[in-house]
Amino acid sequence: MTSHTLAPLLIASLLGLTACSGEAPKGQHEATTTEATQQAPVVKPVVYQVFTRLFGNTKTANVPWGTIEQNGVGKFADFNDAALKGIKQLGTTHIWYTGVPRHALVTDYTHYGISQDDPDVVKGRAGSPYAVKDYYDVNPDLAINPERRLAEFEELIARTHRHGMKVIIDIVPNHVARNYQSTAKPAGVKDFGADDDTSKEYARDNNFYYVTGQSFQVPTSDSYQVLGGLAHPLADNHFDETPAKWTGNGARAAKPDINDWYETVKINYGVKPDGSYDFPRLPDDYVNKDYRAHFAFWQQQTLPNSWYKFRDIALYWLDKGVDGFRYDMAEMVPVEFWSFLNSSIKMQKADAFLLAEVYNPSLYRPYIQQGKMDYLYDKVGFYDTVKAVMQGKQPASSIFAAQQQVADIEQHMLHFLENHDEQRIASPDFAGSAEKGKPAMVVSTLMSRSPTLLYFAQAQGEDGSEEAGFGKPTRTSIFDYIGVPAHQAWMNGGKFDGGGLTKAQAQLRAYYTQLMSLNSLPAIVAGDMQPVAVTGNDQVLAFTRKLGQQLVLVVSNFSEQSASIELRLDSALLAPFAQQTLTLIDNLEQHSDITLTISEQSHTFPIQLNGLSSAVFTFKASYE
Repeated sequence: MTSHTLAPLLIASLLGLTACSGEAPKGQHEATTTEATQQAPVVKPVVYQVFTRLFGNTKTANVPWGTIEQNGVGKFADFNDAALKGIKQLGTTHIWYTGVPRHALVTDYTHYGISQDDPDVVKGRAGSPYAVKDYYDVNPDLAINPERRLAEFEELIARTHRHGMKVIIDIVPNHVARNYQSTAKPAGVKDFGADDDTSKEYARDNNFYYVTGQSFQVPTSDSYQVLGGLAHPLADNHFDETPAKWTGNGARAAKPDINDWYETVKINYGVKPDGSYDFPRLPDDYVNKDYRAHFAFWQQQTLPNSWYKFRDIALYWLDKGVDGFRYDMAEMVPVEFWSFLNSSIKMQKADAFLLAEVYNPSLYRPYIQQGKMDYLYDKVGFYDTVKAVMQGKQPASSIFAAQQQVADIEQHMLHFLENHDEQRIASPDFAGSAEKGKPAMVVSTLMSRSPTLLYFAQAQGEDGSEEAGFGKPTRTSIFDYIGVPAHQAWMNGGKFDGGGLTKAQAQLRAYYTQLMSLNSLPAIVAGDMQPVAVTGNDQVLAFTRKLGQQLVLVVSNFSEQSASIELRLDSALLAPFAQQTLTLIDNLEQHSDITLTISEQSHTFPIQLNGLSSAVFTFKASYE
């Protein structure tokens, strides 16, 4: 990420917006403010993930397994100035354009020199964006003129930059489409597998693993029909691949299971079939070295061919203006590779934004410290706990325990409540109501230094109920052509003005907009978090964030019922305000101001919150 340094005078100015009006001793105030905030960014990163082919689609037919003509598709050009302005309003610093690299799909683009994909090894009609077929090209679905598809994406990069936001795309190093064929690769670049010795299950410089002596067989199931049973000339339960390759999730059978990632093949990074490594290990002390040292270390090594292929792909996209990458299933690729790749990226673009999908908590620190990731998903911990609280399965205070598990690396752990893999908040299998996401989003966004991810249409309360084809509702489909109703209401036929939103949807989006604006508060950007004791309701969570003399108190009620509670603030936290009158001003929902007189005894006060309501108080102090 870009590192912004705040000048001391600017820091003092920002802190002064809500700091106590009674001045601290001069030297003490200056030392505290400068030391705590010299390296603080102006705002925390906010990543807006958009499923690119769905964003601009105005068609509403939503025919299950529908063709591109029936159900429509969005284009790069749909991200016009109005659209990008609307995305920016949510506090977005980075747009993650999901589904950009050209992946396997059923729509016929042979007229443009792209080979036809076999639906027997494509999930859905529009295809999975995580079955990349050509890493040097972009999805032709997304271009008004498929012949200009790469140029149209470059124009989108430039527009995004003009609106003050950075561009992230996916790289999926663990696997590629079963029918990987690059037609756009630069001169001298060879396809994955082009030089493989297919007589061997494994060789260090093979890009794939092979099931020698056997041909691939399409998986079968009584519960699944290709394209929902609709006719297609290539849907014949056959795909020509000899010898068969290992499947993307590591399945080694020539005929994978229907639940395997059979549309993809696994990449070989020099990990032998027995799990041992065929490449140099990173010395232990490199945990404490920066990316430059990592880069220098790998320059002295001879490495598996796949490492270089993915390095060249990443650098190619940086040259196109991309600002960073989201790495799919990063934990399935050895951490040494990430050290090599990420240090290579940082040498070319030091502020590149590197986000990884990692679900094993034991790997968090190695992938950050050795693998040089900027950010990891905080899914198996924070997200799972917040979801359980939203569903009434755990008390709100359990969130503190989840946060404590990553307290030492919190600034590297990305918070989210929705993304393309997870159920929509409003879906019946999650919370059943977008309103229930409001207190959770307040806590997720403001609790720590963690950056935040917003999924497109989340702020409008999309429920993911469309029957698209492959897969089940509750998640907006990533496999088929479909319209997204709540998003289309905000899109309003291409005006991107929210003109089609219901009153409730418009209020929800306004709430998200106000909440995300609080990421500019210095205490939220870089302050320390301290739990606040709550009595009277176990579905209410409260905490403070403090930086210098700015103190922020966040209180969220996860219950649908109103809550009358009592908060006890820490004595040491309030010590600077002794013998002063504090006015607590809500920056989110405009609760009535609360006035407190601070003495050595008075650190407890009552507060009432409506159901699913939150308050984000800043403190204005004055002497009596």
